[in-house]
Amino acid sequence: MGRRRQAVTIKHVAADADVSLQTVSRVINNEAGVRPEMKQRVQEAIDRLGYVPSLAAQRMSGSRSYLILALNDRDRTIADWRSREGADWVDQMLLGGMIKAAEYGYRLMLELVDTHNDHVERELRATIAALQPDGVILTPPHSDNPLITAMLAEQQISFARIGTKQPGAGISITMDDENAAAMATRHLIDLGHRRIGFISGSPEYSLSAWRVDGWRTAMSEAGLAIDGMLAKGDFSFASGTHAAGNLLSLADPPTAIIASNDQMALATLRVANCRGLAVPDQLSLISFDNTPIVRFVQPPLTAIDQPIAGLASKAVELIVAHQRRSELPQTSVVVAATLVVRNSTAPPHRR
Repeated sequence: MGRRRQAVTIKHVAADADVSLQTVSRVINNEAGVRPEMKQRVQEAIDRLGYVPSLAAQRMSGSRSYLILALNDRDRTIADWRSREGADWVDQMLLGGMIKAAEYGYRLMLELVDTHNDHVERELRATIAALQPDGVILTPPHSDNPLITAMLAEQQISFARIGTKQPGAGISITMDDENAAAMATRHLIDLGHRRIGFISGSPEYSLSAWRVDGWRTAMSEAGLAIDGMLAKGDFSFASGTHAAGNLLSLADPPTAIIASNDQMALATLRVANCRGLAVPDQLSLISFDNTPIVRFVQPPLTAIDQPIAGLASKAVELIVAHQRRSELPQTSVVVAATLVVRNSTAPPHRR
């Protein structure tokens, strides 16, 4: 059996280039103050030896860990994974975050935290102590959790809060849910719909109220009534079934429904099918999320596409910029959503 090849380390590079470990680390991290000829010498040694920088080598230049920690809701994430129903929030977040982090020589890690846990602060402190991240990305509902945001601010850790516009420490990033909902509503109005129902999401998430506000605004601008057209959901399939049933049981039911996520939209589609209502001939339907599953149902659903990868990418970009002493944005940063039109929307059926 052949001998295992010894891994090339930063010490080998330093010896080959005849420089200190700190100088190699400064070159690896592209820091200012390294003379061009010294940088070239180190780079030639790196190329010659086939050295691949490690996080340990990057950390030698100072107090940075070159890690960014993304926090997501534990219960909802695990439920999505177990259901295997096409939810891809985490996939998209990692896609955008990891690619952008790699551009700056950082690594992105995912941690699941139960924001409802009484010990959430203690749990998170232990995680922070173990990983010592340079930055943290918070997703709903963690973005609005004062225990979490106060702790990160206290420890002077750069952090981004996705899906919140609440004032406070950290970088606020949204997809402008209010305008996204208004965009979906105006699409239906332009098709000729006048009775447009809306199924809201869980009140635990700030964005649920923003989406309702966007729907209300667009309906008001068009001079359309919304009495009885709002049904409450909580992002679950069961809540969507109940809400859609209530809307479609009205004496004058909606000719179109907007659901605040894909699960509730799929539930609405099933309720419509059970009642013999053809989509989109007798009921138009729009969803939020645009997860893979909505492309494969019949008909494929028109949906607001949440720019999750873009949000995570922007969060990493701003955290790294803050690490490099750039000023934080004073207002919420917006990564705009788009409307993907498919076969579930059409002009209203003439009664």
